Amino acid sequence: MDGGARERLRSWIAASRTLALDHDRVDALARALVAGDDHVTAGRWGALVGYDPAPGRRQRLVQFDRRGNLVAAFRWRDDGALDRAKCLTAFGAWVGVEPAASSHAAWGASDRIWTLRAGESWARVETVTMFQSVDWAAPDFIPPLAEPHRLPPGAGTAILNLLAAVMKDRGVARVRYRGPYPTEQLFTSLLECFRYDPTVADPLERFVDGRPLEWSPAPFEHHHLGPDLCVQLRQEIDKVTLEGGAFYRARWQGVERREPRLVRDDAGRVVCSLWALGRSLADCLVLDRAGEVQERPRAIADRSPAAPLAPVWRAGLGDLVARESAPALADDIRAVTSEWTLQWGTVAGDLLHVDEGKITITRLLRDAGVEWIRELAPGSERAPRAVHFALEVARLIAPPIRIAAQARLASRSEHAQRRALLRSDDEPPLSDSVARLLAFLVSGSA
Repeated sequence: MDGGARERLRSWIAASRTLALDHDRVDALARALVAGDDHVTAGRWGALVGYDPAPGRRQRLVQFDRRGNLVAAFRWRDDGALDRAKCLTAFGAWVGVEPAASSHAAWGASDRIWTLRAGESWARVETVTMFQSVDWAAPDFIPPLAEPHRLPPGAGTAILNLLAAVMKDRGVARVRYRGPYPTEQLFTSLLECFRYDPTVADPLERFVDGRPLEWSPAPFEHHHLGPDLCVQLRQEIDKVTLEGGAFYRARWQGVERREPRLVRDDAGRVVCSLWALGRSLADCLVLDRAGEVQERPRAIADRSPAAPLAPVWRAGLGDLVARESAPALADDIRAVTSEWTLQWGTVAGDLLHVDEGKITITRLLRDAGVEWIRELAPGSERAPRAVHFALEVARLIAPPIRIAAQARLASRSEHAQRRALLRSDDEPPLSDSVARLLAFLVSGSA
């Protein structure tokens, strides 16, 4: 390790000492760095990790991004077990892990997750949820999480990355998820800090079905470039959080993700775009390949009042979202879609805004969709583009609609829930409401 990295780490430790979790060992690390000892590793993009300098204790104590921001800290017990750890999410919030501090009915001993107050070493604010206890000294599996919906934005990925980093330190080559909830959402979260076995042809299907799938730790670096901007990198920029929203690459290992906020390469630059219909609706940020800001385009002000979607959209969208969701949710999805306010309007830095029973879809999408369809002469040639446009809107609103539908189903009687769960999963034919919506779009209206 070059002397410059040691000196940077020493100075960053001095500036952030009060935020560390183990002041005595961090002080010992700082002294060892002055003496020229190597107890530091440098990431590809400038992150620095400092380790306990005591003989035989290769345990990480602090991690900094390339701007010198503390992004993770650890405190280890004398027997080598983890006492506590904390990490900074991409959105700038601190979360902490307290090992073996709780218990869960499904799997027993559990590590508790806390939200922490910024600017202090370990100031607990609220207990959030828990995951199955891990032997942090020798982690050998990916644990299940009890209530992922309770986590602050970005916290689940931050904790998984913390685990992946410790696994990499320990030389762990392959692990499996050990839990009862192998959802698609968890799979996409794991993609950010692990890599699945590349010999597997159907990793998502295998994972969701609960079949064995091996993962290799591949932690990311994240660099906080401002209070509202964080860049996440491995071999390249994978993800960018900007003003409370996240932009992702479409391709992760061999998996394609459908992303309305896209990280894409463009003539040697990396651009964060609002993306639909195979095109950029608006570019929000331009970076170099290391993640430094080159340009931050200013959004064009649009003060036009919001306007409701034409009535033909409502039933058609309800059927389209239901068609791509669990059959048990179909009736509740249609009910939520019929009850909520759906409107075209201005959405700052995003394609969608959800607020207590009201969904605002950016007017940029409506205008782009109408223009794209009208590029072709009236008639049947417009039909594929009408289908594409309708599906773009349906898939955009689907996540909040499904969440509301799940809550609605959960509030119904036990008998009604059982009846919903017994619904057939056979894909129904396109409904008359979808046909009317497509005819409406083919006409060049929206």
